[in-house]
Amino acid sequence: MEAKEFKEFAKAMTDYIAEYLENIRDRQVVPSVKPGYLRPLVPEQAPEKPEPWTAVMADIERVVMSGVTHWHSPKFHAYFPTANSYPAIVADMLSGAIACIGFSWIASPACTELEVVMLDWLGQMLGLPEEFLARSGGEGGGVIQGTASEATLVALLGAKSKAMHRIKEQHPEWTDVEILSKLVGYCNKQAHSSVERAGLLGGVKLRSLNPDSKRSLRGDTLRDAIKEDIKNGLIPFCAVATLGTTSTCAFDALDEIGDVCRENDIWLHVDAAYAGSSFICPEYRYLMKGIEKADSFNFNPHKWLLVNFDCSAMWLKQPRWIVDAFNVDPLYLKHDQQGSAPDYRHWQIPLGRRFRALKLWFVLRLYGIENLQNFIRKHIALAHFFEKLCGEDERFEVVEEVLMGLVCFRLKGDNDLNEALLRRINGRGKIHLVPSKIDDSYFLRLAICSRFSEESDIQESWEEIKASASDVLTENK
Repeated sequence: MEAKEFKEFAKAMTDYIAEYLENIRDRQVVPSVKPGYLRPLVPEQAPEKPEPWTAVMADIERVVMSGVTHWHSPKFHAYFPTANSYPAIVADMLSGAIACIGFSWIASPACTELEVVMLDWLGQMLGLPEEFLARSGGEGGGVIQGTASEATLVALLGAKSKAMHRIKEQHPEWTDVEILSKLVGYCNKQAHSSVERAGLLGGVKLRSLNPDSKRSLRGDTLRDAIKEDIKNGLIPFCAVATLGTTSTCAFDALDEIGDVCRENDIWLHVDAAYAGSSFICPEYRYLMKGIEKADSFNFNPHKWLLVNFDCSAMWLKQPRWIVDAFNVDPLYLKHDQQGSAPDYRHWQIPLGRRFRALKLWFVLRLYGIENLQNFIRKHIALAHFFEKLCGEDERFEVVEEVLMGLVCFRLKGDNDLNEALLRRINGRGKIHLVPSKIDDSYFLRLAICSRFSEESDIQESWEEIKASASDVLTENK
């Protein structure tokens, strides 16, 4: 394909994308296909001769869209949002055209330097302490990871590296295997499964601690666990505090946890994957009180800040521990400017990385902080609107405090009734929800996900939930 054809193809695709997103609420949110649906729709082998781009465009609806779950539909309320905006889509196009692999500064200086500056811009928007920012002139700085799961693993490996160094100085006679067998980390029982997975991948013990009645991990709980483990000969080395848990969007007591971590020389990582975007609004920053006590902080602009996947922002006060943990420096990756700017390959699990900072640059400039704040506030207002609708129907109850764009609710009654309700809702295919379960109580989650969502969409979703509830209650009389 030459430039002339590319221009025609790209223009046609741009028109298609705009039409798709502008009319997305008209599509069935979850497809009706079964596993294996796609194979009969395409040939058994790749074509020997090139096909025209028009043939590819003609097959998108038939092959692809027939099996797409439309995450950006206002009727999609599952999981958490995944961000989407036209500026980010255009930035991805430019990133794809430049197609650099920005593992070091010299591999593409703009790729590294724009990332350094964008993480400073973003950190200032959140109100992060200066010591997390590269502009401070200190050691700290930010990096774009692929996901919050990667960021948690990177933080855990950095914490492990730091702990190993400290313990070897204290006990030079201990082997690495002996030290590793004693290391133990901590998190809320409601923390994302990726925290447990990071422990498995890092080869260390991880304890899930019980939260309080508001699903929040408290400092005293962590302190007691640490004392118990030290008494049993273990070495506490890290803790993960969650700001906005997946099940209910609960917030750990970061300020208290931070004090305990400082008392015990423990690395504190903060996972704010979803809710961290809200901290661009000053009125929600009380939820990150104590952030100055953290060693690393992460949230996903690709969830709730209109930056398309993947873009997970992570800040480190002392990235040297990550660099030390990951540093493999073959001759073919060395360059004359080493040490003058970050080589981000040392800050992440993979070697390769895309020019993701372009998405932040485009979105932050073309929306501006004020419009991004209004977007977050609107989603939270829509969640409170749905909470109000639930409260006005005596058949339902809201089971957790609504702080962000998530409402946890259920029919008054047993778990079987609510499981039947979810099956009915998703079976009808008009909206999409997922459940969760805490303390043997099964409930439904309604997340405000689409940037197109309006009150009328939430009202429609509520009408669908009410109708499904009426059917289920009638059947269970």
